[in-house]
Formats: sequence, structure tokens, C-alpha cells
Amino acid sequence: MQREELLDLFRGVASGRVSPEDAHERVARLPYLDLGVAKLDLFRELRSGLPEVVFGQGKTGEELVRIVESMVAHSGRALVTRVAAPAAERLSAAVAEGCYEPRARVWTVGRFGPVSGRRVAVVSAGTSDFPVAEEAAVCAAWLGHEAGRIRDVGVAGLQRLLGALDELRRADVALVVAGMDGALPTVVAGLVRCPVVAVPTSVGYGASFEGLAPLLTMLTACAPGVAVVNIDNGFGAAALAHRILGTRETSIASP
Repeated sequence: MQREELLDLFRGVASGRVSPEDAHERVARLPYLDLGVAKLDLFRELRSGLPEVVFGQGKTGEELVRIVESMVAHSGRALVTRVAAPAAERLSAAVAEGCYEPRARVWTVGRFGPVSGRRVAVVSAGTSDFPVAEEAAVCAAWLGHEAGRIRDVGVAGLQRLLGALDELRRADVALVVAGMDGALPTVVAGLVRCPVVAVPTSVGYGASFEGLAPLLTMLTACAPGVAVVNIDNGFGAAALAHRILGTRETSIASP
């Protein structure tokens, strides 16, 4: 959609010739930005309520800079996951406002939408699960939610989880991150009313099969209504929490 077409659409809404609903539908079909190395779906949030997010793994520093500079020029914000430290340095040199969280391997600039006032509890079973949990927490915060961390409360020492129960019950959504036997989401789901998103990690010895064992445990949880995302997918858990919290309309309206 070219500038004149967009202005004509706005004039149509102002005059009553085009309904706001029809205008939104037309804008939601806007095309992508072709950079050669990537085709950026800059208007994805108009359709889905979530913006395009960059998966940094496998991309060169130069490619990431080109992508992120285009996203920042468009909206003033960007979220890049799975970013190695050297690539993060390139990004921060190009966009001074950016922030890198090394344990999460997440680089961000700006924030998506207004602060929601909703609380996401990110619960990790062990310290080794912390990088995935931190990816979930950083992404949830970038999406506009309060992200509280409850760390090292695995089922091998259940009293640790019970000690954090008051904090956990204040959450609107719980993201529960665990490797090895993957039993923690079932326990949490039996203690709280809020939705529980289970995040299996690749942490564990041989028979954990790099996260397959906890994934299967979580998929067969005896606590009903537990949602499960892919192995080590902290961002996916944060995105699901954002959808659960019902912020889609607010996100569409944000600048």
C-alpha cells in the first residue's frame, strides 16, 4: 500500500465512506518489506496481535543489523532471540538504545505496547534451566507484562516450591520451566488457578534425550489444562502467555 492509497483510506474513514472495521482489514493485509536477506512482516501485529520477532541463531551480525535497523525505523522496537554475544555487540553498536541479556541470549530495543499490569510468574525447576526461563521472562516483559522469577524450586525439594506459593498464586499466568523428569508443571497446576504453560528444557542426563523426556512428561501431565510449548522455547511460552492475557486489542491500538 503506497502513501497516497493509505491517505485515501484515512480520508475515507474520516468522511464515513469507509468503516473503521473495513479500514483495519485492508491495513492488516499490508505487504512485507523485502531486504533481500529477509522479508519483514512489519504489520503482523495488525493480524495476530503479536509483532514479528527475529530468531537470531544462524544469522550473521550484518544481517541482524539490517533487519533490526529496519524494524526500529518502522516501529521503534525490536526483539531478537538466540543472539550470541558477538552479534549482540554488533547490534548494540548500530542501535545504541538496545539492551542485551546474555543469559537469556535476548537483545531488545523499546517495548511492545503499553504495560499491561498483568503478572507472569516464570518458575524454573533448577539453576541449569535458568537460561530458558530467563528468555521467557525477558520476552514477557518486552511484551508488556510484569515478569516475576521463582527460581530453583524443582520437585526434588518440594518444600522450596511451597515456600513460594503465595507469590505464585498472585500470578495471572505461570510459565513453568523444567528439564530432567519434567514433573514441575503438573505440581504447579495442582496448586494454582491461573493458566500453566509448561516449558521443557534440554537439561538432563542421557535418558532425558535432550528434552524429549520432559516434553513427553508434560504432554501426559495428570493435571488437566496444562499447555506445552517446544523444547527450550522460552519465547514461545511468553507469546502464549501474552495471548492468554487477552491483550490483542490493546496491542493493535499501540503505536
